[in-house]
Amino acid sequence: MLRTRIIPTLLLHDESLVKTVRFNKFTYVGDPCNTVRIFNELEVDELLFLDITASREKRSPNLKLLANIANECFMPLAYGGGIRTLDAAKAIFEIGFEKVVVNTSAIETPELITKLSDHYGSQAVIVSLDVKKDLLGAYHVCTYSGTKKLKYDPVEQAKKMESLGAGEILLTSIEREGTWNGFDLELIKDVTGAVSVPVVAHGGAGTIEHIGEVVKYSGASAVALGSMVVFQKKGMGVLVNFPDEDQVNAVLL
Repeated sequence: MLRTRIIPTLLLHDESLVKTVRFNKFTYVGDPCNTVRIFNELEVDELLFLDITASREKRSPNLKLLANIANECFMPLAYGGGIRTLDAAKAIFEIGFEKVVVNTSAIETPELITKLSDHYGSQAVIVSLDVKKDLLGAYHVCTYSGTKKLKYDPVEQAKKMESLGAGEILLTSIEREGTWNGFDLELIKDVTGAVSVPVVAHGGAGTIEHIGEVVKYSGASAVALGSMVVFQKKGMGVLVNFPDEDQVNAVLL
């Protein structure tokens, strides 16, 4: 069995790193390149960057900033935000990123996923599904940084994206994101049970135990961490960090 991946997931707003709560209120975290240097020292396996306003603003990826990040980074990188064409993805790969993350465009132009997979291989293509519950408890996929709710069911969308060529699913609970309250275990379990590609659980991690729960109960292949790796603790200041490997391994046994 592959070792569970723990992936710091960093949010870009303009040229700064921020951390949101439920995709809304955000806190300034710091400079992306300085943060990458710290994660280099912590010997993190991979990093994931998401530009949270690129699609909503119909803006292309900030290639200059991404090039600076890639030049500083010693570990594999993934990027999402504003990727609408094969050429946009090509520019990101040429900078030095190993994976691209597609969210809004995966829903609006699903054929892009197949083009990316055919050209770069499915291992380089992550489809991001942002999910929100309605008042009746039904799950819906959202696009444009969670501002546009669709009638699509996340399980069916995950299956569709796998069939189109996605190599991973990044699954984010909007209600849990930035709350430190734990993952939506049932949502993640439903999706992992429906697809054979790795599912990266995102949204809600606040303790090492939450990591163990989402892997052992929900079947997540990897865990994306936001608040836990950029703050000291809930309600406290910025401190770039990474969970202790022995503690993580203990909850995964």
